[in-house]
Formats: sequence, structure tokens, C-alpha cells
Amino acid sequence: MQVIGFGFEKILAERKKEPKGKVNVKYDLKIEDVAKDSVSVIKDQEVVRFSFIFKVNYGPDFAEISLKGFVVLILGKNKLKEILKHWKKKKVPDDVRLPLFNLIMTKSNLRALQLEEEIGLPTHIPLPKLRPKEAGNANYAG
Repeated sequence: MQVIGFGFEKILAERKKEPKGKVNVKYDLKIEDVAKDSVSVIKDQEVVRFSFIFKVNYGPDFAEISLKGFVVLILGKNKLKEILKHWKKKKVPDDVRLPLFNLIMTKSNLRALQLEEEIGLPTHIPLPKLRPKEAGNANYAG
């Protein structure tokens, strides 16, 4: 499995109102469609296009980030048939789904963090923070 394309087709970042009280943040990733595709420079291998939607919802009805995009992969002929067979049941085989979701989540989370910064939303994932040294770790030099 080789990634030959990734892109966003629609990006929405909307702050609906000022938050009151606790803000709940939930995110979701869905594969909308899987289809055989073609690329003019690749004639002898099978290409598949996965369309996805990645959403971050800030509740209750405070804000939303929605990213619609695609990933294009090169696969062997047998693997393409297997994926399309599974997709009839709206499923993707685990050996493709896990690396695919990791790729989409990495790129989408980075874009969502950028959008959150631009419109003044809290981050949807915790970012690393420096903390003061603890007394018990005084000998640690890392």
C-alpha cells in the first residue's frame, strides 16, 4: 500500500457562540466512499480513492470543525478487489483501515489544530506541557 495522493476538498471552521460552562470536545472520522480510481502516469497498478470526513464538535453547540478530503493509494489487483468487496458492507479491511486512519488522523489533527488557533478555540487534543522538576527526580539529567 503506497499513498500517492492526499488532499482536503472542503474545510469548515465555525464558532457559533461564546462558550458558557464546560465545553465538551468530540471528534469523529468516517470513510464516506471507496472507489477505484485512475492516475494517468500509473497504468499497470490499481489505484483506490478513499473519501473521508473528519469532524471536531465542541458542545453544547459551541463550535465545529469539519474537514472533507481524500486519500489515493496504489494497491495490487487482488487487494483492490478485497477492499471493494468489503466496502459493499461499508467496511474496510483492518490491514488497510488502520494505517489509512492513522494517516488521515495525523493530517486532519494538524489542520484542525491550526484552525483552532486561527478562530480561538481550545485544542481538541491535549498538547505536551513542561512541568517543574519533582523532588524525587532530582538526579535525572534528561
